[in-house]
Amino acid sequence: MAYFTSFAFPVMIEDDDVDMIEDVLSTMDLENGLALLINSPGGDGLASERLINVLRSYSKTGTYDAYIIGKAKSAATLACFGAETIYMCKTAELGPVDPQVTFIDSETNRPKRFSVCNLVKSYENLFERAVKEKGNLQPYLQQLSHYDEREIEEYRAAIFLSEDISIRSLKSGMFKSLADKTIKNKIKMFLTPEETKSHGRPIYFNETKKAGLNVKEIHNDDELWRYLFELYTRIDQYTKTIVAKCIENKKESFLVGISD
Repeated sequence: MAYFTSFAFPVMIEDDDVDMIEDVLSTMDLENGLALLINSPGGDGLASERLINVLRSYSKTGTYDAYIIGKAKSAATLACFGAETIYMCKTAELGPVDPQVTFIDSETNRPKRFSVCNLVKSYENLFERAVKEKGNLQPYLQQLSHYDEREIEEYRAAIFLSEDISIRSLKSGMFKSLADKTIKNKIKMFLTPEETKSHGRPIYFNETKKAGLNVKEIHNDDELWRYLFELYTRIDQYTKTIVAKCIENKKESFLVGISD
């Protein structure tokens, strides 16, 4: 099995990255499949869906394995959902895949991130309370005026998109025999903030295994762990100090500069 590394930390996974990854894969002998070592805080869910297709298309086995030593959060977690097997050490992190939206605070002029699930839930709860109200509706109308129904529909679509990518990816891989509803129930922790409470909260090996994903532990006394940890450490520092992204195999490397 050929090894292939994809590091994009702390910047985000974007559609252009998939083109770079495809360039790297086109130079590799993937007769026996491939292994993806990924370290990323996330990014564009649609780019991750496209990445899954590219990885499977170039792998001669039609599958790939995902290896995580550091963090594969949000959209990077989605990329791992498409794998046949996810390999994690005990400190490795997956994360929730529920969509987020960023607003600029009018008072501080600083960005504030909100869970789209929570925004939709707060709107629906407020609307439901207003419908049930028998007395003064004015307080509810004032609060509802801060919401745009068109935006709420876009948020609902974003939630459905993340859920759909997750289920489709898992159903075409490690959850082939399961119904959509069963998959959704299994990965509820990943889809909504109800359990994790925060989009940035880590989901570790034991929680991933409990959800039923095909996950295997990389023990820190294994030779493979030492090899992967050294590779992870070196490239993680490289992408935090010299370049923004590094995508490579043992022969070639594609880099994205910090100012690019």
